[in-house]
Amino acid sequence: MQKKYRQITAWLTEEIEKGTLCYGERIPSEKELAEQFGVSRQTVRRALKDLNAEGILVSRRGSGTYVSVNTRRTSAGETRIAVMLTHVDTYIFPALIRGMESELSREGCILQIAVNDNAVERERMILKELIRTRSVDGLIAEAVKSGLPNPNLDLYREIEKMGVPVLFVNSFYRDLDIPHVSLDDRKAGYLAAKHLLECGHTRIGGIFKSDDGQGHLRYAGYTEALMERDIKIRNGRIIWLDSGESEELEEESRRILKRLQECTACVCYNDEVAYKLVDILKKAGKKVPEDISVVGIDNSAKAEFCPVPLTSVRNPVEDLGRTAACKIVGRIFLGEKMESEEFEPKLILRDSVRVAERIV
Repeated sequence: MQKKYRQITAWLTEEIEKGTLCYGERIPSEKELAEQFGVSRQTVRRALKDLNAEGILVSRRGSGTYVSVNTRRTSAGETRIAVMLTHVDTYIFPALIRGMESELSREGCILQIAVNDNAVERERMILKELIRTRSVDGLIAEAVKSGLPNPNLDLYREIEKMGVPVLFVNSFYRDLDIPHVSLDDRKAGYLAAKHLLECGHTRIGGIFKSDDGQGHLRYAGYTEALMERDIKIRNGRIIWLDSGESEELEEESRRILKRLQECTACVCYNDEVAYKLVDILKKAGKKVPEDISVVGIDNSAKAEFCPVPLTSVRNPVEDLGRTAACKIVGRIFLGEKMESEEFEPKLILRDSVRVAERIV
Protein backbone atom coordinates (compact mmCIF):
# COMPACT_ATOMS: atom_id res chain seq x y z
CA MET A 1 0.00 0.00 0.00
CA GLN A 2 1.32 3.41 -0.98
CA LYS A 3 2.49 5.54 1.91
CA LYS A 4 0.22 8.50 2.66
CA TYR A 5 2.85 11.17 2.00
CA ARG A 6 3.57 9.63 -1.41
CA GLN A 7 -0.10 9.99 -2.31
CA ILE A 8 0.25 13.70 -1.66
CA THR A 9 3.45 14.03 -3.71
CA ALA A 10 1.90 12.06 -6.58
CA TRP A 11 -1.25 14.20 -6.55
CA LEU A 12 0.68 17.50 -6.47
CA THR A 13 3.03 16.34 -9.24
CA GLU A 14 0.08 15.33 -11.41
CA GLU A 15 -1.70 18.65 -10.85
CA ILE A 16 1.46 20.54 -11.82
CA GLU A 17 2.02 18.42 -14.94
CA LYS A 18 -1.60 18.95 -16.03
CA GLY A 19 -1.22 22.69 -15.54
CA THR A 20 -3.91 22.84 -12.86
CA LEU A 21 -1.20 24.21 -10.59
CA CYS A 22 0.99 26.60 -12.59
CA TYR A 23 4.48 27.99 -12.14
CA GLY A 24 4.55 30.58 -9.36
CA GLU A 25 1.12 29.56 -8.04
CA ARG A 26 0.56 28.93 -4.33
CA ILE A 27 -0.46 25.35 -3.57
CA PRO A 28 -3.11 24.44 -0.93
CA SER A 29 -2.01 25.02 2.66
CA GLU A 30 -0.77 22.25 4.96
CA LYS A 31 -4.12 22.33 6.74
CA GLU A 32 -6.08 22.02 3.49
CA LEU A 33 -3.94 19.14 2.25
CA ALA A 34 -4.19 17.34 5.62
CA GLU A 35 -7.98 17.57 5.48
CA GLN A 36 -8.12 16.55 1.81
CA PHE A 37 -6.06 13.36 2.37
CA GLY A 38 -7.12 12.64 5.95
CA VAL A 39 -3.57 12.74 7.28
CA SER A 40 -1.60 14.70 9.88
CA ARG A 41 0.15 17.94 9.03
CA GLN A 42 3.43 16.16 9.76
CA THR A 43 2.71 13.78 6.87
CA VAL A 44 1.97 16.76 4.61
CA ARG A 45 5.27 18.38 5.62
CA ARG A 46 7.12 15.21 4.65
CA ALA A 47 5.56 15.31 1.18
CA LEU A 48 6.35 19.01 0.73
CA LYS A 49 9.91 18.48 1.93
CA ASP A 50 10.49 15.89 -0.79
CA LEU A 51 9.06 18.13 -3.51
CA ASN A 52 11.11 21.09 -2.24
CA ALA A 53 14.24 18.94 -2.40
CA GLU A 54 13.44 18.04 -6.03
CA GLY A 55 12.99 21.71 -6.91
CA ILE A 56 9.33 21.22 -7.82
CA LEU A 57 8.09 23.39 -4.97
CA VAL A 58 9.61 26.27 -3.02
CA SER A 59 8.46 27.24 0.47
CA ARG A 60 8.52 30.88 1.58
CA ARG A 61 8.43 31.59 5.28
CA GLY A 62 5.21 33.32 6.28
CA SER A 63 3.83 33.13 2.74
CA GLY A 64 3.25 29.52 1.76
CA THR A 65 4.54 26.98 -0.74
CA TYR A 66 4.69 27.69 -4.47
CA VAL A 67 5.21 25.80 -7.72
CA SER A 68 8.78 26.41 -8.91
CA VAL A 69 8.77 24.55 -12.24
CA ASN A 70 6.84 25.29 -15.40
CA THR A 71 5.44 22.16 -17.02
CA ARG A 72 2.57 23.90 -18.70
CA ARG A 73 2.56 25.54 -22.10
CA THR A 74 0.52 28.44 -23.31
CA SER A 75 -2.56 27.87 -25.46
CA ALA A 76 -0.35 28.22 -28.52
CA GLY A 77 1.77 25.31 -27.30
CA GLU A 78 4.71 27.58 -26.43
CA THR A 79 6.33 29.20 -23.42
CA ARG A 80 6.82 32.94 -23.89
CA ILE A 81 10.02 34.67 -22.83
CA ALA A 82 10.03 38.47 -22.92
CA VAL A 83 13.36 40.02 -23.87
CA MET A 84 13.60 43.75 -23.17
CA LEU A 85 16.67 45.51 -24.56
CA THR A 86 17.74 49.13 -24.97
CA HIS A 87 18.29 48.60 -28.71
CA VAL A 88 17.98 45.65 -31.10
CA ASP A 89 19.16 46.39 -34.64
CA THR A 90 22.55 48.04 -34.16
CA TYR A 91 25.99 47.45 -32.69
CA ILE A 92 26.24 44.32 -30.43
CA PHE A 93 22.50 43.72 -30.03
CA PRO A 94 21.80 41.51 -33.08
CA ALA A 95 24.44 39.05 -31.82
CA LEU A 96 22.97 39.15 -28.31
CA ILE A 97 19.51 38.33 -29.67
CA ARG A 98 20.93 35.64 -31.96
CA GLY A 99 22.45 33.88 -28.95
CA MET A 100 19.20 33.95 -26.99
CA GLU A 101 17.07 32.92 -29.95
CA SER A 102 19.23 29.88 -30.72
CA GLU A 103 18.61 28.43 -27.25
CA LEU A 104 15.00 29.50 -26.73
CA SER A 105 13.81 28.21 -30.09
CA ARG A 106 15.44 24.85 -29.35
CA GLU A 107 13.30 24.63 -26.21
CA GLY A 108 10.15 25.52 -28.14
CA CYS A 109 9.88 28.98 -26.54
CA ILE A 110 8.55 32.10 -28.17
CA LEU A 111 10.88 35.11 -28.01
CA GLN A 112 8.87 38.28 -27.36
CA ILE A 113 11.18 41.26 -27.95
CA ALA A 114 10.53 44.73 -26.53
CA VAL A 115 12.72 47.80 -27.06
CA ASN A 116 12.84 50.53 -24.43
CA ASP A 117 15.19 52.90 -26.33
CA ASN A 118 17.26 53.24 -23.13
CA ALA A 119 14.43 55.35 -21.67
CA VAL A 120 13.11 54.92 -18.13
CA GLU A 121 9.57 55.91 -19.17
CA ARG A 122 9.50 53.34 -21.95
CA GLU A 123 10.88 50.67 -19.62
CA ARG A 124 8.12 51.42 -17.11
CA MET A 125 5.42 51.18 -19.75
CA ILE A 126 6.66 47.78 -20.95
CA LEU A 127 6.93 46.38 -17.42
CA LYS A 128 3.43 47.57 -16.52
CA GLU A 129 2.04 45.90 -19.62
CA LEU A 130 3.76 42.61 -18.73
CA ILE A 131 2.22 42.81 -15.25
CA ARG A 132 -1.22 43.70 -16.60
CA THR A 133 -1.38 40.96 -19.22
CA ARG A 134 0.51 38.25 -17.30
CA SER A 135 1.42 37.00 -20.75
CA VAL A 136 5.02 35.80 -20.28
CA ASP A 137 6.72 32.98 -18.38
CA GLY A 138 10.10 34.69 -17.99
CA LEU A 139 11.83 38.04 -18.52
CA ILE A 140 15.37 38.69 -19.74
CA ALA A 141 16.08 42.42 -19.45
CA GLU A 142 18.88 44.87 -20.10
CA ALA A 143 19.05 47.63 -17.51
CA VAL A 144 18.26 51.21 -18.55
CA LYS A 145 20.87 53.81 -17.56
CA SER A 146 22.03 51.53 -14.78
CA GLY A 147 24.43 54.13 -13.40
CA LEU A 148 21.50 56.25 -12.18
CA PRO A 149 18.73 55.69 -9.60
CA ASN A 150 15.83 53.94 -11.30
CA PRO A 151 12.14 54.39 -10.39
CA ASN A 152 11.10 51.08 -11.95
CA LEU A 153 12.75 48.66 -9.53
CA ASP A 154 9.42 48.09 -7.76
CA LEU A 155 7.96 46.75 -11.01
CA TYR A 156 10.73 44.18 -11.40
CA ARG A 157 10.04 43.06 -7.83
CA GLU A 158 6.34 42.82 -8.61
CA ILE A 159 7.04 40.63 -11.65
CA GLU A 160 9.11 38.31 -9.48
CA LYS A 161 6.29 38.11 -6.92
CA MET A 162 4.02 36.96 -9.76
CA GLY A 163 6.30 33.94 -10.06
CA VAL A 164 7.91 35.11 -13.31
CA PRO A 165 11.70 34.66 -13.18
CA VAL A 166 13.75 37.74 -14.11
CA LEU A 167 17.34 37.79 -15.37
CA PHE A 168 19.43 40.76 -16.46
CA VAL A 169 21.77 40.56 -19.44
CA ASN A 170 24.67 42.81 -20.49
CA SER A 171 23.95 45.32 -17.68
CA PHE A 172 22.09 45.22 -14.38
CA TYR A 173 20.80 47.21 -11.41
CA ARG A 174 22.96 46.96 -8.30
CA ASP A 175 19.98 47.76 -6.07
CA LEU A 176 18.08 44.63 -7.17
CA ASP A 177 18.90 41.17 -5.87
CA ILE A 178 18.32 39.67 -9.31
CA PRO A 179 21.00 37.63 -11.12
CA HIS A 180 22.72 38.88 -14.26
CA VAL A 181 24.81 37.63 -17.16
CA SER A 182 27.40 40.13 -18.36
CA LEU A 183 30.99 40.87 -19.22
CA ASP A 184 33.33 41.48 -16.27
CA ASP A 185 33.28 45.18 -17.09
CA ARG A 186 35.74 46.24 -14.42
CA LYS A 187 38.31 43.81 -15.75
CA ALA A 188 37.59 44.96 -19.31
CA GLY A 189 38.55 48.54 -18.39
CA TYR A 190 41.56 47.21 -16.52
CA LEU A 191 42.83 45.17 -19.49
CA ALA A 192 42.46 48.11 -21.87
CA ALA A 193 44.44 50.48 -19.64
CA LYS A 194 47.01 47.83 -18.70
CA HIS A 195 47.78 47.15 -22.37
CA LEU A 196 48.45 50.84 -22.99
CA LEU A 197 50.71 50.96 -19.93
CA GLU A 198 52.62 47.91 -21.16
CA CYS A 199 53.12 49.71 -24.47
CA GLY A 200 54.82 52.57 -22.63
CA HIS A 201 51.94 55.03 -22.34
CA THR A 202 51.49 56.87 -19.05
CA ARG A 203 49.41 59.85 -20.12
CA ILE A 204 46.25 57.89 -20.74
CA GLY A 205 42.88 59.56 -21.11
CA GLY A 206 39.49 57.92 -20.83
CA ILE A 207 36.00 58.35 -22.23
CA PHE A 208 33.21 56.71 -20.18
CA LYS A 209 29.42 56.83 -19.90
CA SER A 210 28.17 58.53 -16.75
CA ASP A 211 24.61 57.17 -16.74
CA ASP A 212 25.61 53.56 -17.30
CA GLY A 213 26.81 51.12 -14.64
CA GLN A 214 29.10 49.54 -17.22
CA GLY A 215 30.76 52.92 -17.67
CA HIS A 216 31.41 53.19 -13.94
CA LEU A 217 32.86 49.67 -13.77
CA ARG A 218 35.08 50.18 -16.81
CA TYR A 219 36.33 53.44 -15.32
CA ALA A 220 37.07 51.60 -12.05
CA GLY A 221 39.17 49.07 -13.97
CA TYR A 222 40.99 51.87 -15.80
CA THR A 223 41.88 53.60 -12.52
CA GLU A 224 42.96 50.31 -10.96
CA ALA A 225 45.48 49.69 -13.74
CA LEU A 226 46.92 53.21 -13.44
CA MET A 227 47.18 53.06 -9.67
CA GLU A 228 49.07 49.76 -9.89
CA ARG A 229 51.79 51.73 -11.70
CA ASP A 230 51.56 54.65 -9.24
CA ILE A 231 50.24 56.91 -11.99
CA LYS A 232 48.02 59.74 -10.80
CA ILE A 233 44.40 59.75 -11.88
CA ARG A 234 43.99 63.12 -13.54
CA ASN A 235 40.36 64.18 -13.81
CA GLY A 236 41.27 66.59 -16.59
CA ARG A 237 42.01 63.61 -18.83
CA ILE A 238 38.63 61.95 -18.26
CA ILE A 239 35.55 62.65 -20.39
CA TRP A 240 32.18 61.62 -18.94
CA LEU A 241 29.32 61.37 -21.42
CA ASP A 242 25.66 60.52 -20.99
CA SER A 243 23.93 58.22 -23.46
CA GLY A 244 22.73 61.05 -25.69
CA GLU A 245 26.17 62.64 -25.88
CA SER A 246 27.86 59.35 -26.74
CA GLU A 247 25.46 58.93 -29.67
CA GLU A 248 26.23 62.46 -30.93
CA LEU A 249 29.93 62.46 -30.08
CA GLU A 250 30.89 64.91 -32.81
CA GLU A 251 29.12 67.68 -30.90
CA GLU A 252 31.47 67.05 -27.98
CA SER A 253 34.61 67.11 -30.15
CA ARG A 254 35.99 70.40 -28.80
CA ARG A 255 35.75 69.23 -25.18
CA ILE A 256 37.20 65.83 -26.05
CA LEU A 257 40.18 67.27 -27.91
CA LYS A 258 40.91 69.69 -25.08
CA ARG A 259 40.89 66.94 -22.47
CA LEU A 260 43.05 64.62 -24.56
CA GLN A 261 45.52 67.24 -25.81
CA GLU A 262 48.35 66.04 -23.54
CA CYS A 263 47.49 62.34 -23.80
CA THR A 264 49.30 59.75 -25.90
CA ALA A 265 46.52 57.18 -25.50
CA CYS A 266 42.84 56.81 -24.62
CA VAL A 267 40.61 54.07 -23.24
CA CYS A 268 37.10 54.29 -24.71
CA TYR A 269 33.86 53.10 -23.11
CA ASN A 270 33.11 50.93 -26.15
CA ASP A 271 33.92 50.50 -29.85
CA GLU A 272 31.23 52.94 -30.93
CA VAL A 273 32.91 55.70 -28.94
CA ALA A 274 36.36 54.61 -30.13
CA TYR A 275 35.23 54.58 -33.78
CA LYS A 276 33.87 58.11 -33.49
CA LEU A 277 36.96 59.28 -31.62
CA VAL A 278 39.19 58.12 -34.49
CA ASP A 279 37.12 60.29 -36.84
CA ILE A 280 37.26 63.32 -34.50
CA LEU A 281 41.04 62.98 -34.20
CA LYS A 282 41.42 62.64 -37.99
CA LYS A 283 39.42 65.85 -38.58
CA ALA A 284 41.64 67.60 -36.03
CA GLY A 285 44.76 66.54 -37.94
CA LYS A 286 45.82 63.84 -35.47
CA LYS A 287 46.78 60.33 -36.51
CA VAL A 288 45.92 57.04 -34.80
CA PRO A 289 48.11 55.50 -33.49
CA GLU A 290 51.03 57.80 -34.33
CA ASP A 291 49.74 60.77 -32.30
CA ILE A 292 47.37 58.96 -29.95
CA SER A 293 46.61 55.30 -29.37
CA VAL A 294 43.00 54.19 -28.93
CA VAL A 295 41.51 51.06 -27.31
CA GLY A 296 37.81 50.14 -27.43
CA ILE A 297 35.69 47.58 -25.62
CA ASP A 298 33.33 44.95 -27.11
CA ASN A 299 35.39 43.78 -30.13
CA SER A 300 32.44 44.55 -32.39
CA ALA A 301 32.33 44.90 -36.16
CA LYS A 302 33.07 48.60 -35.65
CA ALA A 303 36.46 47.67 -34.18
CA GLU A 304 37.30 45.38 -37.07
CA PHE A 305 36.16 47.72 -39.85
CA CYS A 306 37.26 51.05 -38.39
CA PRO A 307 39.53 53.01 -40.81
CA VAL A 308 42.23 52.18 -38.28
CA PRO A 309 41.31 48.68 -37.03
CA LEU A 310 40.85 48.98 -33.29
CA THR A 311 42.51 47.07 -30.52
CA SER A 312 39.54 46.12 -28.37
CA VAL A 313 38.49 44.03 -25.37
CA ARG A 314 36.25 41.16 -26.45
CA ASN A 315 32.72 41.06 -25.09
CA PRO A 316 31.28 37.63 -26.06
CA VAL A 317 27.74 38.94 -26.48
CA GLU A 318 26.40 35.92 -28.38
CA ASP A 319 27.61 33.69 -25.54
CA LEU A 320 25.97 36.08 -23.08
CA GLY A 321 22.69 35.67 -24.92
CA ARG A 322 22.92 31.88 -25.03
CA THR A 323 23.83 31.67 -21.35
CA ALA A 324 21.00 33.98 -20.29
CA ALA A 325 18.51 31.88 -22.28
CA CYS A 326 19.82 28.61 -20.80
CA LYS A 327 19.56 29.98 -17.27
CA ILE A 328 15.98 31.18 -17.60
CA VAL A 329 14.87 27.98 -19.35
CA GLY A 330 16.50 25.94 -16.59
CA ARG A 331 14.67 28.01 -14.00
CA ILE A 332 11.27 27.71 -15.68
CA PHE A 333 11.28 24.05 -16.64
CA LEU A 334 13.60 22.47 -14.09
CA GLY A 335 13.39 24.82 -11.12
CA GLU A 336 17.15 25.42 -11.23
CA LYS A 337 18.48 28.35 -9.24
CA MET A 338 19.83 31.19 -11.37
CA GLU A 339 23.24 32.58 -10.42
CA SER A 340 25.01 35.65 -11.81
CA GLU A 341 27.76 34.96 -14.32
CA GLU A 342 30.37 37.44 -15.58
CA PHE A 343 32.42 36.50 -18.64
CA GLU A 344 36.17 36.86 -18.75
CA PRO A 345 37.29 39.64 -21.15
CA LYS A 346 40.08 39.10 -23.66
CA LEU A 347 42.20 41.71 -25.43
CA ILE A 348 42.16 41.55 -29.24
CA LEU A 349 45.16 43.31 -30.79
CA ARG A 350 44.89 45.34 -34.00
CA ASP A 351 46.47 48.55 -35.35
CA SER A 352 45.28 51.38 -33.10
CA VAL A 353 48.02 51.18 -30.45
CA ARG A 354 51.70 51.97 -30.88
CA VAL A 355 54.58 51.19 -28.56
CA ALA A 356 55.61 54.53 -27.03
CA GLU A 357 58.66 55.77 -25.21
CA ARG A 358 57.94 56.04 -21.50
CA ILE A 359 56.91 59.60 -20.71
CA VAL A 360 56.35 60.74 -17.12
